[in-house]
Amino acid sequence: MLTLSHTTLAADRRHVTEPTLPGAICTTLTPPAENLQTALNHCHRGSTVRLAAGYYPSGPLRIPDGVSLWLDKGAILAASRNPRVYDRGQQRCGTLDAQGEGCRPFILITGTGSSIVGDGIIDGQGGQTMTGSSETWWALARRAQATGLKQNVPRLIEADHARDITLYRVRLRNAPGFHLVIKQSTGVTVWGITIDTPASARNTDGIDPISSSDITVAHSFIRTGDDNIAIKAGSGGPARYLSILSNHLYAGHGMSVGSETRGGVSDVLIKDLTLDGTTSGLRIKSDPSRGGRVERVDYQNICLRHNRRPVDIDTRYDIHARGHDIPVYRAIRLRQVSGEEGKLVIKGYDPLHPVSVSLDGVRFSAGAQWQVENAQIHVGHGGVSPAPLGIPASPPIQAQQCDWEPFPETGRP
Repeated sequence: MLTLSHTTLAADRRHVTEPTLPGAICTTLTPPAENLQTALNHCHRGSTVRLAAGYYPSGPLRIPDGVSLWLDKGAILAASRNPRVYDRGQQRCGTLDAQGEGCRPFILITGTGSSIVGDGIIDGQGGQTMTGSSETWWALARRAQATGLKQNVPRLIEADHARDITLYRVRLRNAPGFHLVIKQSTGVTVWGITIDTPASARNTDGIDPISSSDITVAHSFIRTGDDNIAIKAGSGGPARYLSILSNHLYAGHGMSVGSETRGGVSDVLIKDLTLDGTTSGLRIKSDPSRGGRVERVDYQNICLRHNRRPVDIDTRYDIHARGHDIPVYRAIRLRQVSGEEGKLVIKGYDPLHPVSVSLDGVRFSAGAQWQVENAQIHVGHGGVSPAPLGIPASPPIQAQQCDWEPFPETGRP
């Protein structure tokens, strides 16, 4: 059990411990449980609908206020492949257009005190053919990329304007789009979950806290086709007070902040993290079309391997973007970070908007190459190796021990 009680520079302000499984069972269902939404609706606050082992096909679900959904080991809750059941009323779900966001999520959480727990699987079936189509959700996303349009696909789970929400031990796989979106919510604990989707599945972010506060993501395993974790802040307000602790990231685009940062991202602690095979590693990305302040982001005890860009801090994510929202990154701190070869990028927007970064105990292989522009770099007592151009050489640094974990078996077909 990990206890968190932070009064320091950055992190979730709550006192967070490992969740427990619910005690009050409202009802236990067996397959096919076509009345799942009805069962959820009939449970009183503080009680739980439990799914026994088996296969449960389902249309979109909403978790009521204060109600929990518990999936036993061997239970598979499978999202419908029919775009019509997710449509927001304009018959756009399952199509391409200039807007996107034409689908409801598979599971929606609003209100306070709800949770999804257990050792079962929630399967978005993103690689399966859509009903009434010859295309999969993922193929639709690839076609959107080729045509410059946006795909209308459902997110797997979305917490929207919610409070005190928990996801514990559950396994998410094959989302049509993003797996878990935490949108304008407060007090969310994600602990010990597994996300497993192929690296080729476009726009399948793992966990996206968006304009949310007091969020903890801990002891989870994520491999996917886009950002493993992406902290964002758009027009909905700032993202702040987040703890990303003891997680393991595999295929995907890394541990990201952005690219939407207009609302401001601050007070983030990322600690005891391994990134094994992500394309980017520690990534902060934005541009003048969606930029804002990113400050007080603290990376501690980070291990990286097999990454193209282990450090990727860039204020020109889209080089063609235009606008007046210039990204400003301040008080970014890397402490006890080790990796192999690759590009180490720190690029501020211009001399008037430099990136401010502290490097303390940062060690990469001799072949790693720094690309530094418009940056103010401070080197701490632990030093940095190799040193960026213009930074005095540091003494050799002893790399920390890395806790490389194999990706857990998820029952992927």
